Amino acid sequence: MTKAFVFPGQGSQSVGMGKALSEAFPQARAVFAEVDDALGQNLSGLMFEGPQEELTLTVNAQPALMAASLAAIRVLESEAGLDLRKDADFVAGHSLGEYSALAAAGSLSIFATAKLLRVRGEAMQNAVPAGTGAMAALLGLDFETAAKVVDEATSNAAPGEVCQIANDNGGGQIVVSGTSAAVHRAIEIAKAHGGRRSIILPVSAPFHCRLMNPAAEAMNAALADAEIKPPCVPLVANVLARPVVDVEEIRRLLVAQVTGAVRWRESLVFMANRGVSLFVECGAGKVLSGLIKRITDTASGLPVGTPADIDLYKAQA
Repeated sequence: MTKAFVFPGQGSQSVGMGKALSEAFPQARAVFAEVDDALGQNLSGLMFEGPQEELTLTVNAQPALMAASLAAIRVLESEAGLDLRKDADFVAGHSLGEYSALAAAGSLSIFATAKLLRVRGEAMQNAVPAGTGAMAALLGLDFETAAKVVDEATSNAAPGEVCQIANDNGGGQIVVSGTSAAVHRAIEIAKAHGGRRSIILPVSAPFHCRLMNPAAEAMNAALADAEIKPPCVPLVANVLARPVVDVEEIRRLLVAQVTGAVRWRESLVFMANRGVSLFVECGAGKVLSGLIKRITDTASGLPVGTPADIDLYKAQA
């Protein structure tokens, strides 16, 4: 069975994530302790006990999701004999999950990844004044139709208005991001193009659009000094939907993904077409496994975030 290991992004966080792994396995506890040390914060306590509104803050959610993902990886290594170099063809992550994927593949240390994600979270949170941006999921549209919606929403836009495709999640789910007026205009236009419905997302900033340029500049500075090694397996990058292993290209793409679209549908199709039949979703939630069902009928998803999930993985390995 050909596997890829995939790592969730913001929105998958929930109070209690990682707690059962931490209680059951010292390898998981070591990951949480390392992240807490890197940040000088009891982030694991926030993950395990909440409150949810504090965990959901971008500055906390990003390193927390990475910690949950790497805890799952370390337990898979110790309990199931996982060796990504031998057992995976690719790794990939949704938005911040790309950092988790790189840490899992040995390209970044957990300590460095936590610090980078704290910078990323703060920079993305502060890039746009509160209330001026928005993100919306356009449901029931394919990518090409959603692109037409975005073009129409910005064709006569006022100066400074922005609307871009932020996530191509597949299964008729396209997320757009930009200034609030342009995003709301896209929602109305989507109805005329056959959109089933649209949902304004409860996010604190308009991610993955050019309004995030200040955050991209911050990440360019932070990543310039980061020690990045070649990943032990290729990373299917968000903004290219193809595999990369070159360190300088990875560094450049991590900056580009702050303002660029997450091409998740294309990434999964690429891996499935290269023979991947099982996508192991490491960390919190089951969002990516749900998307896999909608995108390809030749592969399945296996969420791994609890001790019971570890046993399921061992049964399939």
